[in-house]
Amino acid sequence: MISRRRFIAVGSTGLLAACDRLNSSQAFRGVLRSAEGLTMRAQRLVSPRDALAREYGEADMSPIFRSNGTSMPGTSEYAKHLAESFANWRLDVDGLVSRPLSIPIQTLRGMPHRVQITRHDCVEGWSAIGKWHGVQLSKILDAAGLSTRARYIVFHCADRFSDKPYYESIDLIDAFHPQTILAFGMNDHLLPVANGAPLRLRVERQLGYKHAKYIQRIEAVESLAGIFGGKGGYWEDNVDYEWYAGI
Repeated sequence: MISRRRFIAVGSTGLLAACDRLNSSQAFRGVLRSAEGLTMRAQRLVSPRDALAREYGEADMSPIFRSNGTSMPGTSEYAKHLAESFANWRLDVDGLVSRPLSIPIQTLRGMPHRVQITRHDCVEGWSAIGKWHGVQLSKILDAAGLSTRARYIVFHCADRFSDKPYYESIDLIDAFHPQTILAFGMNDHLLPVANGAPLRLRVERQLGYKHAKYIQRIEAVESLAGIFGGKGGYWEDNVDYEWYAGI
């Protein structure tokens, strides 16, 4: 007779093996990806497109705010910018726009900006609350004159994973959300390197890996198909993270 412990062990092993087989199945992963779209549509159906993420008070701010992803880009170009205190850092805006821009970081820091205290939820399982200072992305896109063909905004970053450049993307609903900002400050100071200096995205209704750091270029596109692996982000292309990470 098989013991209870042996039964559980055999059952668990079988379940894990089944999960592995499902995970390696392109058809099963396709089903999961279709569910992602359903989740996005359902979330946006039950809440207004401009519904705000919760904002907190200063007393709620976390004493330590961890870094997710890269904490120090390893390129010589970034090292040069860091040595110059980012004095020559610029944000390029191009793609499907009528007025391509190249904005010095000092100009961005001098623009009217929003301050918000929000919670960062990382896919690794930790959360932290921080204060962010940044220009609404919608103001930059309006200045660039977004084409009616544009459907996605792609963020090209200075950090690399092995030899692959980091990038992320969001759609226009999140791009024009009032809390979506290009943050240059954190907790009343300029952004620390580990948290994305000198410029990062805050897209408050999505998980942390969507908040691209070290942003150098914003590109407006009609489709994500021609961008690197075609799934809309480094993690989406290489680790099969879902493109929509709404919370």
